[in-house]
Amino acid sequence: MRELKQERAVRTRAIILKAAAEVFDELGFSGANIREITQRAGITQGAMYFHFGSKEELARAVMKAQPMTVLPHLATQGLQRLIDLTFVWAHRLREDVILRAGVRLTGEQNSFGMHDPTPYQDWAAVMSECLREARAAGELSDNVDIEVLADFVVSACTGMQMYSQISCERADLMDRVVAMWQHLLPALRAPGDVSPLDGSALRAAEVLREIAPQRLGAGQETRTAP
Repeated sequence: MRELKQERAVRTRAIILKAAAEVFDELGFSGANIREITQRAGITQGAMYFHFGSKEELARAVMKAQPMTVLPHLATQGLQRLIDLTFVWAHRLREDVILRAGVRLTGEQNSFGMHDPTPYQDWAAVMSECLREARAAGELSDNVDIEVLADFVVSACTGMQMYSQISCERADLMDRVVAMWQHLLPALRAPGDVSPLDGSALRAAEVLREIAPQRLGAGQETRTAP
């Protein structure tokens, strides 16, 4: 019985997070309200406050959830994993409402009195781990500072998605990511490295084909009371 309650609480929390992401994505933090979020989740406000103490706490949870919308879809390691991560991120930013809302909230947070760099730092930590694997595998040039490069890629992706959103609602974001790797990858590889690293548009398409069955098998969340 206890395990059943815990599973139900986890499921309800996920439903609230999805509903909140939908509202934040559409209206931003300032335009969102708890009533709309609870109505979409199909729960009472009391149930919502059992899981999240405030709208601000909900916003932080959505921002922090970004990496888990991408990481489960990755199967590669090292530098290729980092490249593939950016491909999956670029694609899912147009598909996954939690990722999209998290990106919007992270970028807009100063406007609602929040100054939390941890969503960017979480991405940088994931990328740093990929780069450490790449160095251990002999893929990465000794001249590359892992932490600096991870921060740079996070910054570049942040800027690219903002530019792409304004220009064409992110329709060209994948092209921009591919262009980034076409310029960066030759400078990052260790001399003599023969790993089949690929940052091309063909690789991006291959990655998206690989994750398509995962998306089709994921199913839809079922709304339920806590």
